[in-house]
Amino acid sequence: MPAIALLPAQLAALGVHWNTAANVLPKAQGEALGSLCDNAVGTAIATMLGGIPILAPINKKSLLPPQPDCVEVGHSRVIGGIRPQNFDVIYRPDGVRFAYDSKTLNARNSLGKNYRNMINDLGTEAATVHTRYPSAIVAFIVAVPEPCLGNHTWNLINVLRRLSGRQATSDEAYKAEAISLVIWDPLTGVIDGAVPAADSNLRIEKFSMHVESCYVDRFAGLPPHSK
Repeated sequence: MPAIALLPAQLAALGVHWNTAANVLPKAQGEALGSLCDNAVGTAIATMLGGIPILAPINKKSLLPPQPDCVEVGHSRVIGGIRPQNFDVIYRPDGVRFAYDSKTLNARNSLGKNYRNMINDLGTEAATVHTRYPSAIVAFIVAVPEPCLGNHTWNLINVLRRLSGRQATSDEAYKAEAISLVIWDPLTGVIDGAVPAADSNLRIEKFSMHVESCYVDRFAGLPPHSK
């Protein structure tokens, strides 16, 4: 699976709208950042699967893909074991094999409250998929402009680390197979190379490795794959 490509020029184009006085990225650019992450993940997973088509879901409530073997990028509905849940990227040739969501936190004055709510969402989203589809791979990217973090950096890193790393289907359902934390400079578009640390499983550079390792372990040689 190719590395997830989030280029400084792409991020800087969104950071042009950064409000330095309020330490906030406007809602439209926050949504565009989520879409940037979604498209990068969709492209990478489709490439890993042999260059299969990338399509929009039929609609937000459709429970089937628009064609049997495709990656869907857009709000896709999963009926899981806890609740119905929309995901941003999904692969479901015979039920859910891969489900991904992007999360962005873009305002310093509300990050402390919002990241705690987000953590609850991550655990519930992973659990609702895994309780019905235990072999499914659930993944998240959390993107935060560096000035928003304040003194929450290490708390966020620690809790995301505890929510990630599900390797076996017998592991806790609330854990995701892959989570990446992207801390970026809105003035330059550069992703922080030191936080999370280079050896952390939360690095965006390791996202594809975690997804591919789990996918190969669980689905290699099974239709629609020939090997």
